[in-house]
Amino acid sequence: MSMIRSPEKAPEGLKKIDWAGRHMPVLSGLADRYAPARPFAGLKIAICIHLEAKTAYMASVFQRCGAAVTITGSNPLSTQDDVAAALVKKGITVFAWHNATAEEYNSHIRHTVESGPDLLIDDGADLITMMHRERPDLLPRVRGGAEETTTGLNRLRAMAGAKKLAFPVIAVNDAFCKYLFDNRHGTGQSVWDGIMRTTNLLVAGKTVVVAGFGWCGRGVALRARGLGARVIVTEVDPVRALEAAVEGYQVMPMRRAAPLGDIFITTTGCSAVISKDELRCLKDGAILSNAGHFDVEIDKGALNSLTERVGEPRANIEEYRFPDGRRVYLLAEGRLVNLAAGDGHPAEIMDLSFALQFLAMDYLRKHEALPREVLPLPEELDRKVAGLKLAAMGIAIDELTESQRDYLGSA
Repeated sequence: MSMIRSPEKAPEGLKKIDWAGRHMPVLSGLADRYAPARPFAGLKIAICIHLEAKTAYMASVFQRCGAAVTITGSNPLSTQDDVAAALVKKGITVFAWHNATAEEYNSHIRHTVESGPDLLIDDGADLITMMHRERPDLLPRVRGGAEETTTGLNRLRAMAGAKKLAFPVIAVNDAFCKYLFDNRHGTGQSVWDGIMRTTNLLVAGKTVVVAGFGWCGRGVALRARGLGARVIVTEVDPVRALEAAVEGYQVMPMRRAAPLGDIFITTTGCSAVISKDELRCLKDGAILSNAGHFDVEIDKGALNSLTERVGEPRANIEEYRFPDGRRVYLLAEGRLVNLAAGDGHPAEIMDLSFALQFLAMDYLRKHEALPREVLPLPEELDRKVAGLKLAAMGIAIDELTESQRDYLGSA
């Protein structure tokens, strides 16, 4: 039995899912191709991803292809109650609601684990790690999983390195059609969508500090510059710092950037990226936001110890006041600002990521003797998704001739 709130909102959620599906031609095409054979019939799929319209459409595709689907949210603030209600209306089991407490959030994941899945899709590895810790009796049934995030892969690779991973996990996050588009263009656009709709403030002319210059940071910085901001990048990796510098961004330590920034966005996946020392130096009116998976990149404990929380001037904005009168603003409780304060990545971007997830599940379904490791998505599946997306966009490309193949393959 599902655990949701606001079942009366299902009609609104169904409209959202339909809208997303209309803009996800690759996943829709895969559904049309695979559904008649119902390849996932008899299999249970458990999903733990941000529970909004694009994710819901993917869950619906798996259901259409025969799977029994159980789904929960990977972040308490990103679950949309109308979408959750719509999935229940469709016959999918849902354990999630918006603004769940930590206890409720863990309970929802626990119920999802207890569905006894054959295949898992995770975003941050909370689902997979809980199954290993709390229900090892269910592990032998699992054929494999797929992970959507860098943060989750870091956790899973640590488990694999310690020989504790009980089944293969495909690193969908590392596929070209995921990180080149989802992490860069999806995060780049959706982060600013979340910040701008929450604050209703101008970006042009402000100083934006982007912590981390991985693919997510690249996208956030690129769009900040496009919106007219002065952009500072902070990094710990010298190669990425050099990349940012030669692309024209200012690069400096966070301690030097702290008193300069008007808007801060953390994109690192690490903890205390903006720590107590940096928080002390913030200018009056500074805005803090996070685009990493967990709400640990901005040290909220230190922020509370240095300031007094004085209110919520707008929805999803917490105002903190220093003893000297300076005020700083934390967006979406320091959680993923693009999902906790927005609708997440554009549908066309998630079309790529979720098509990869679909093909990863199909691959695991067909291959039952894979090593218990974090595995790359097969390159041919990555290229297949790229080709399908190009076709959906009406774009044709050249093909190598036989003589060209011979030339490239010659010694």
